[in-house]
Amino acid sequence: MPLEFGLWRVDDTPVRVATRAMPLESRLEQLIEADPGILGSPLLLIGRQVTTRYGKVVDLLGMDAEGGLHVLELKRDRTPREVVAQVLDYGSWVQDLTNEQIRDIYASYARGRGLPAELDEAFALRFGGSPPEVLNATHALTVVASEIDPATERIVTYLASGFQVPVNVLFFRYFEDEGRSYLARTWLIDETEAAAPPAGGKRRGKQEPWNGTDWYVSFGDDPAGRDWDDALRHGFVSAGGGDWFSRTLRSLPLGARVFTHIPRTGYVGVGTVSEEPQPFADALLDADGEPRRMADLPLKGTYRRAGDEADGTDEDRREWIVPVTWERAVPRDQALWRPGFFANQNSACKLRARFTIDEVSRHFGLTEQP
Repeated sequence: MPLEFGLWRVDDTPVRVATRAMPLESRLEQLIEADPGILGSPLLLIGRQVTTRYGKVVDLLGMDAEGGLHVLELKRDRTPREVVAQVLDYGSWVQDLTNEQIRDIYASYARGRGLPAELDEAFALRFGGSPPEVLNATHALTVVASEIDPATERIVTYLASGFQVPVNVLFFRYFEDEGRSYLARTWLIDETEAAAPPAGGKRRGKQEPWNGTDWYVSFGDDPAGRDWDDALRHGFVSAGGGDWFSRTLRSLPLGARVFTHIPRTGYVGVGTVSEEPQPFADALLDADGEPRRMADLPLKGTYRRAGDEADGTDEDRREWIVPVTWERAVPRDQALWRPGFFANQNSACKLRARFTIDEVSRHFGLTEQP
């Protein structure tokens, strides 16, 4: 069904504003690049005029807050149905992009544009958090045009509504009035009705590769509980209060390199796991070069917990201690944090975020990389 845009300037009487052809397709591309928000949803642009492995060129490539990729194909004038085959071809390329390839595309785009050099930092500045571990779990294909022919409309509607192909058309109209220019937009298929790309699919290779050594640890420094000064002095990380909190920490293997983060503060230490995890009551830690029971040390924090003893349930509420030999660790007030750094609610997990590993290592003067 043809879409009709109208815009009126209201003085004493309404005066219709004239519709004009967009001066250049590149002009529309520049406007979207300057503010992707005019598309209607927050996007981080990661590429412009990106060449696919088939030798075709994608006008704009974006990423949403969930790490999904958005292919934007711009057409200034009436759009023939062949453009649908074009964007589907782009979709066959984009669905296989790996985490590393996506980061390379962004790095090439950022170069010379005054943008953050790393995708993690750009993502954090755009969306307020670090990117998800899995990028490109979904993708969307959007034709941006002033109008389309009836055959294109039928094909797009058929694919999107009948087969959940993530394709849609975004219409723009360009207006001029008394020396001012305006854009108006609407979707062919309402975004709330458009089929969401099916979950799952090919995910292999879309996480950053893990080096087999580095782990993230969250140390919950709390006035009523743990104290980072204890961990800094005696060499340990810990978690407890329930199975959910301690389970991941207890999975840390001997020799693991741990990047330790205090929530809402930053990274405070990098070290190597030197002993197996032990409950607080049994843990031995370094005290001036001698091993001593942790329970006998003069600690600032509290590590004994209500329910430490058997309470008739299977829940393990004990504080679990993992001894660590610090390569470099600093007081809390010297913690390092940058937008885009990895943070996670788990007590421990594999650290794949190369941006975080590199920046923390550089800041702490760690030269040996696994």
